[in-house]
Amino acid sequence: MTRLLYVEDNDDNAFMLQMRFALLEHFHLHIAVNGRDGIEAARTMAPDPILMDIDLTDLDGLEVTRRLKADADTADIPIIAVTAHAMTGDREKALATGCDEFDTKPVNFDRLLGKIEACLRGRRPNGT
Repeated sequence: MTRLLYVEDNDDNAFMLQMRFALLEHFHLHIAVNGRDGIEAARTMAPDPILMDIDLTDLDGLEVTRRLKADADTADIPIIAVTAHAMTGDREKALATGCDEFDTKPVNFDRLLGKIEACLRGRRPNGT
């Protein structure tokens, strides 16, 4: 079972992905509704990848990513930025902050699933 953490403060976006992943038997999606909850959930549930919204109400997703990548317990968890920010330089900024991959909203589910699978393949040398 692949455990996904989606840090997303927009109920509609969270619901949409939750419904899509519910149709796939080998995924369990957990939603964190803000950055602080996302950090706590990443530490306690050790998700396989994290889907990170950039515009969050308390801490922005880039700051959450910085904190998770600076923590030895969460540094190896792949983080995929999922954002409506699709201007020139947004992808590069997210990757420079520590995100492992970048995708845009509205979400193309098949494309996102491919990025999740690619991140999982390259996650850790021991496969955990």
